[in-house]
Amino acid sequence: MTYAESILAVRRIAARYPFFAVRAIAIAVLLPLGAQTLGAQQTLTLKQAIEMAQRQGAQGRVAERTRASARDRDHAFSAGFLPSLSISGQTPNYTRSIVGVIQPDGTTQYIPLQETDAGLNATISQKIPWTNTTLSFSSGLNQTKVTGANGFQSWSSTPFSVGISQPIFRANTQRWDIREQGLRIESSERKYLEAREDAAIAATNAFFDLYAAGANLKNAQANVLVNDTLFTLNKGRLEIGKIGENDLLQSELALLRARASFADARLAHERALSQFRITINVPPGTPIELSVTAEVPQFDADTAAAVKSARENSSTVNDVVASEVHADRAVSEARWNGGAGGTLNASYGYNGTSTGSSASDAYKNLLNSQRLNLSVQLPIWQWGAHSGAVDAAKADRDAARTTAEVSRAQVDLNAHFAALQLTQARLGLAIAAKADTVATKRFDVAYNRYVIGRIAIDNLYLAQSEKDQALVSYAQALRAYWTAYYQLRKLTLYDFETGRQIRE
Repeated sequence: MTYAESILAVRRIAARYPFFAVRAIAIAVLLPLGAQTLGAQQTLTLKQAIEMAQRQGAQGRVAERTRASARDRDHAFSAGFLPSLSISGQTPNYTRSIVGVIQPDGTTQYIPLQETDAGLNATISQKIPWTNTTLSFSSGLNQTKVTGANGFQSWSSTPFSVGISQPIFRANTQRWDIREQGLRIESSERKYLEAREDAAIAATNAFFDLYAAGANLKNAQANVLVNDTLFTLNKGRLEIGKIGENDLLQSELALLRARASFADARLAHERALSQFRITINVPPGTPIELSVTAEVPQFDADTAAAVKSARENSSTVNDVVASEVHADRAVSEARWNGGAGGTLNASYGYNGTSTGSSASDAYKNLLNSQRLNLSVQLPIWQWGAHSGAVDAAKADRDAARTTAEVSRAQVDLNAHFAALQLTQARLGLAIAAKADTVATKRFDVAYNRYVIGRIAIDNLYLAQSEKDQALVSYAQALRAYWTAYYQLRKLTLYDFETGRQIRE
């Protein structure tokens, strides 16, 4: 509310209550105003404030960064199942020492020795998640050079070698990893959407905090004007003997309280305005004016549809599924990894060697190279360790399933009552709006009747108190409706107003 608007409001009050109108206007000019008299103000609706909070507010930016981090981790995980190329090498390993060499006659002769080793290997590996197999293709070249009395130089090459590593009777960790990662990335996407609705709820609360503070400031300012006029009127009535001194003192006390309430309202408005600027992330001192309408979406949120959408879209449901999968994985690993099993490693390729000075000679006259290795683990007696581990994992799985059932029931309950709460909030808003209108009209009637001496001052102040309370209740009802609206969206990730799933 700008300074000019405040003057216009006072003039409207003076037009309605002509008694001492000039004095009322003068008081309004001198009263310190809570609203800032800055230049062009930024008028914001609730929808615009929410969009700003989601786009540039702290909660919105944190949600965006969290989702980006989850997507990057998912990309890194997926890349782990694509063919990977790695190159490893050994820089020249130089050794200089004196070693003993046994001579033909059985004696040992100590001679100086200088040896240099170097190598380079390239490997391409590929994971096969369905079978828990790892395939590899490698190629390498190594050199050994010895200087001294019996010095030599040799080359060893592996033009190519194809290998396979296959766990036997072991849990398929790669398949479990893929399943869990799919649930994790889905959960992160749902939590991102829910975090945006959390930002909407925070913006709604800050928006209506500011709206209520502004309405309370205007009402407190009007109360000061009205009570000042009444105090002046009652002083005149006391002089002519129409009222007693007690009524005058009561009127003066009401004026003092009104001024104190106005000071408190001004401070509360400044605080709410500063908090709102932080919520939507605008610079301090930015002039802001709210555009608030009593119109709300007229739709009925079906409780069955709300429960169904919550089951399909809630991150909580996705998380409990992930906990069940993790528990199933623990049982599988305890059953398979603690029993008999092993790992099969095999490779096939070609090798070549040469003792010449050229590395190309190592690629001539190649020979077949095969390798087969089967490592076996066969526990004979573990004092019940294996069965105990399996039983413990099964117990954890049962606990996870029980927790999941409770979580799903809680999701259903929250969605069901969120739909009912929205309907109740719309009804409460209609009642509060009507009560505000009735209370304002009642105060107008009481004021006019008091001025002409038809009612006692106690009745007037009772009507004023009810007017103030009705105004507060109306602001709270508006907040309650929109909070319930966005709470339902968060719990279900479904827009009942448009009938569509909430997506980015």
